Amino acid sequence: MPRSGLVRPVLAILLTLAIARGALGQDHDVPYFPTPQPAVEKMLEMAGIKSGDFLIDLGSGDGRIPITAAKRHGIRALGVDLDPALNEQARAAAVRENVSDKVTFREQDLFDTDLSEATVITLFLLGSVNMKLRPRLMALKPGTRILSYGWSMGEWKPDATAQIDGRTIHMWIVRGGATTSPSITD
Repeated sequence: MPRSGLVRPVLAILLTLAIARGALGQDHDVPYFPTPQPAVEKMLEMAGIKSGDFLIDLGSGDGRIPITAAKRHGIRALGVDLDPALNEQARAAAVRENVSDKVTFREQDLFDTDLSEATVITLFLLGSVNMKLRPRLMALKPGTRILSYGWSMGEWKPDATAQIDGRTIHMWIVRGGATTSPSITD
């Protein structure tokens, strides 16, 4: 089929997918891609998780970050995701990993989530979504650690960075806006 003959079928498929997504109520800001486990481990290491921390994972997907934090560090964690199937998968994984008493998953818009109790926030979103969240994140209590896999926050310079499998992890510590940029190497 000539290239010009592909346009209509491709547009028809894209339109069908868009309609199906809307009909299923899946108008998500971010597509789901799981954070690789080595990146999860590095994010938690960079955060310096300690007893009493409360982690919120925005766009938690299958729940691997909150579950790993609870299992390895014994902390409470909340995962927030719009997808009910991913939330069910995450709840089932928390039961399998014996951390369902420490981890909660909510079907909720991350922009409507109360972040005030968090001491650690993790994200694997998109740069544009990080930028929308940035004012809220910068206003959190001093000392809150924010970790993003793969995306920055514009002019807000990270306090630390690391590389895992060619992707960057950024960490910011809320201090009323002023940060520095030391680099953590593997």
